[in-house]
This record gives sequence, structure tokens and C-alpha cells, in this order.
Amino acid sequence: MPRSTSRRRFLKTLGLNAAALPFLTNLPSLGFAGSTSRKKRFVVMFSPNGTVQKQFWPDRQGPDFDIKPILKPLEPYRDQMLVLDGVCDKVKGDGDSHMRGMACLLTGIELFPGNIQGGSHTPAGWSTGISLDQELKNVFQANPETKTRFGSLEFGVMVPDRADTWTRMSYAGANKPVAPIDNPYEMFEKLYGQVQDRESLTSILDDVQSDLKKLRSVVSAEDRHLLDEQATFVREMELQLKSEPETETGHAIPEIEQGVREDNDNIPQISKMQIDLMVNSFVSDFSRVATLQYTNSVGQARMRWLGIEEGQHSLSHEGDDNKDAQEKLTKINTWYAEQLAYLVKRLSETPEPGGPGSLLDNTQIVWGNELGKGNSHTLDNIPFVLMGGGSDFKTGQAIKFNRVPHHRLLLSLAHSFGHDVKTFGNPGFCGDGPLTGLT
Repeated sequence: MPRSTSRRRFLKTLGLNAAALPFLTNLPSLGFAGSTSRKKRFVVMFSPNGTVQKQFWPDRQGPDFDIKPILKPLEPYRDQMLVLDGVCDKVKGDGDSHMRGMACLLTGIELFPGNIQGGSHTPAGWSTGISLDQELKNVFQANPETKTRFGSLEFGVMVPDRADTWTRMSYAGANKPVAPIDNPYEMFEKLYGQVQDRESLTSILDDVQSDLKKLRSVVSAEDRHLLDEQATFVREMELQLKSEPETETGHAIPEIEQGVREDNDNIPQISKMQIDLMVNSFVSDFSRVATLQYTNSVGQARMRWLGIEEGQHSLSHEGDDNKDAQEKLTKINTWYAEQLAYLVKRLSETPEPGGPGSLLDNTQIVWGNELGKGNSHTLDNIPFVLMGGGSDFKTGQAIKFNRVPHHRLLLSLAHSFGHDVKTFGNPGFCGDGPLTGLT
């Protein structure tokens, strides 16, 4: 008998509501905890405009690596760290370095030609392929043992309202950018929406389905394909709504600070709120894939709480001999490391529901950037830091590679989640396989 059926019978026998079903797997005393495989999770954190390399990269490699000022906030978790030097984004083609750095970070593939004009390079459009976070989401959602309510959650912090290649790093497929939610109250509503909202939306979706059917008979074959995609999306939303409990959520709903406006000066509060919501979503097993995007490629955050009035992107264009700018950029990137440290702290202090260890032990975090260095716009030596035990990599070390394509890192991550693809992104950069030294 399938485990899901036995759980439903268990609920019926005890007269419990179906809302309890997702949470029974977290109760070892009922014997259900062992019925599912280890809950491995994948998180990508993005910060923009490159780094100050001499304040970031360790001088010593291996387990005895030294921690430079930017990474100091992560020192308490050095045994969970992997610092990867010499990993490069080698994707060429349309778009400027900021655009290719952003849209190719997780896709590893070229951009479509388009009309979004960057710096001194050719204009470009969206990515021509899927991003790794969405690829792993599809892998998880295809397996009943790892399928979750949302599949993936895309968190943002002050991401601009506009949609262009500088603002999107996640792609559900070619020409299909995924927008992050940068309002924590909207994310809260997504995770913990009320019953009346679901009923209202279901009524709207019924009307949408009816309209799509009417349109299908009067449009071209090409447009019918697009309508079919939209109809599939609507059906998936309906199924999600129907599968949600009609009463209480069955667990504690977190409280979040009220009245925090989306404003540059509120970035620290928004960051904390989004991280707390992400951790709570993992506790509830709403998703096993998440991204956390700070501003955007060419992001112009003004970190006044650090005593910095200039925009980050403007500072990143200053020369290496501008001591004031270099010190400010070091403070900015150290602040991003502090956000990662807070996420790591929250995950490390949160027990894994229904299993041994902490959430951090089963979560792989990747901190990346669209550039290696802001004033040169280089795509070499992208500052990659990996944290956590979700991929079972050999942590507590720094590794220096010889200008290897970042596709090999994407392959290593995919393989660590049991997705043994031979290539990811542009296959021309995948010939040497996954990175060595990580396992």
C-alpha cells in the first residue's frame, strides 16, 4: 500500500483533518519520519557588481585557508565553507558583461538577441535555457517523495520593478524569466494566504479557463500553443488551490515585523524578514529550492546604514587606486556576507524536522555574483562561496582552480542532488565534467 494512502487512513482513524497530513512526516514518534528520503535543499544567494578581490580571496588554500575581511562574518562557520577561486563565466555572445553575468550565472548558456541595450556591447534578450534552480525544482517536483507545495521560492530584496536581463537570474526555460518576490508581505501572503483569498481566486481561474477555451478556436496554431501553455499554468494553480487545506495550516504561522516599506534604507529589515520567511518555509517543507536576490546586476543600493551615500554600482566603477571607494566596497560586500551568515545561523540553529541534525546539514547554499570585479567587468574569478551540507561536499576548505568554466560547478551541484546530467547550459564548456576536489 502506498505510504500516502496509509497516512490518509491514519488521519481518518484518528478523526484528524487532512491539514495535518504534510506534517506527519515530521513526527518520528508516529513512525512516518523514516518513510521519506533525506530532505536536501538548494539555495542560491546573489549580490551584484563583483567584489574587492584582495579583500575576498584567501592567500592560503586547502583546510588551512585564511579568511579575508569580506568573509570574516562567516568565520564561525568555516567548517561549513567552500571558497572557490578561479571559476569563470565563459559564455560569450549578445549582451554586456553585467547581462551575461546575471542571466548566465545559473543557466550557463547564451542570451537571445534582443533590444535591451547594455554598456558598450550588443543588445540582448532573455536566456536561451533553464537555470539550475528551476531544473532541480523540476526534478524534485517529478518525484512524489520530494514534491512540495511550491517547488521553488524566489525571494528578492529591493529588486527593481522593471523586467529586463539585469533583474532576472532564474529561468523556467528559454525566454521564461522567473520574477523574484521582493515584498516580504507578498511572500507571507503567498505562503500563508487566507481561505477567502483562495476561494476568490478559484472563481477567477474558472473564468480564465473558460475564456482560454473560447480564444483557442479563433487563433493560429502558433498562438494555440501559447494558449495551451497558459491553460496548463491555470490548471496547475487550480490543483494547488484545491489541494490546500480549507481550515488552519496545522502549524505555527510566523510573525513578521509590520509597516516596513520597500525602501532603500529598509534593506536590512527586508533582508532579515525574507531570510526568516525562507527558513520557515523549509521547516514547513513548502519548498526545497529557493533563491535570494539582492537588488540586481548593476544594483545601485545606497548603504547609508554603513555610512555610505554613493550607489554600489557607481562605486564599483572606481579604480583600484581609489582607496576610499575600495574601503566602501569592502564594507558593502562584508554586509552581504553578514546576510549569508545570518541565513547560515538560522539554518544551523533550526533542527531538521523528522530527522537528525539541522536544516543547514541538509541545505546547499551557493553565494554568487554576476562579475568577478566591478571596474573591469571581468567574468573571470566569480566570487563563489558554498555553505552547508546539502551536497555532501568536502567543506572547510578553499580551492583555487585554473580558470575553469562555471558550468563544471553547475554540473557538480546537479550531480550532488542525484541529477546526473552530462551537460548543463552550453555543452562546449562541460567536457571536463564536474569540478574535482569537492567530494
